[in-house]
Amino acid sequence: MIGVKDKAVLITGASSGIGEATVRELAKAGARLFIGARRGERLKALAGELGSNVAWRELDVTDAADFSAFVDAAEEKLGRIDALVNNAGVMPLSPLAALKRDEWKKMIDVNIHGVLNGIAAVLPRFVAQRSGHIVNVASIGAHMVVPTGAVYCATKYAVWAITEGLRQEHDDIRATIISPGVVETELGNDISDAQTAAALQGWRKKSLTPDAIGRAIRYALEQPEGVDVNEVIVRPTAAGM
Repeated sequence: MIGVKDKAVLITGASSGIGEATVRELAKAGARLFIGARRGERLKALAGELGSNVAWRELDVTDAADFSAFVDAAEEKLGRIDALVNNAGVMPLSPLAALKRDEWKKMIDVNIHGVLNGIAAVLPRFVAQRSGHIVNVASIGAHMVVPTGAVYCATKYAVWAITEGLRQEHDDIRATIISPGVVETELGNDISDAQTAAALQGWRKKSLTPDAIGRAIRYALEQPEGVDVNEVIVRPTAAGM
């Protein structure tokens, strides 16, 4: 392994949870980071804590123009882009019969369009430089479906398919999908269905901490050119899913 020191890495959803843990893990390893999320005050505090190798910009991943501007700003700051970690995601679980159409749309916009917007923003650069690495954070939900998770799991299946398609289309660009099991984060805090929210608390009695996923992302990024870690599934040892 060659490590990530001095690699220029972009990370979305970086204001909390897996994104923040990944920022901390990669900063510790010497990467140069450009981080994005909607909550700019959290990004500013995190960058201020970690030092000059971490820069930030507010980002709405559902806005293609905003994502392109984010990548432009990152390239101007870092000089080049070696990797993008598409981590931003939402999980307002609910039974289909609850008919929460607005929440379905939000998951599709953030979890699918957000990933595609990131790929579209960096892919021409990666093709031109004949190298680059896109890491997409999915979920164990990309491999299984649970009640209340039909739409969420569908979006993560889509992320899996998009990542695999990207891998097959480009010999010079690495593509990795990270599929976490249950992780203790803010993900799911926007669940509006009371019964589902209570069930999530039960599932999280056996959960990973976000740093476990940050280490998995670092592992994928630190491989030498020519080695592509295609997928990593990380679950709590004691958990059934």
